[in-house]
Amino acid sequence: MAGHRIFGVSFASIYPHYVTKAEGKGHTKDELDEVIGWLTGYDAVGLEKAIATEVDLRTFFAEAPAMNPNATLIKGVICGIRVEEIEDPLMQQIRWMDKLVDELARGKKMSSILRGA
Repeated sequence: MAGHRIFGVSFASIYPHYVTKAEGKGHTKDELDEVIGWLTGYDAVGLEKAIATEVDLRTFFAEAPAMNPNATLIKGVICGIRVEEIEDPLMQQIRWMDKLVDELARGKKMSSILRGA
């Protein structure tokens, strides 16, 4: 299957970086999991399974229990690219997750990160 090489990176390999980023800015793993869960529908057990089985990002998002319909409200720039303008759906989902983690690390209120949920 064609696509960017990031699609084949395991969720397990990036998750510790997300944890470090969140905790380094005074947030918890639970808060991080809440943000990822809001986006994808994964609960704690589902996240642990994705980590343990080292699924790639393509599979992580393909098997997401319930992508949040409000994810389209995620706007802004990540890695110099506006997330709302990304054409590839999988790349957009990955960048949405990156953006939410960045917002958590920057100290944005959880109600804002979760788009009023």
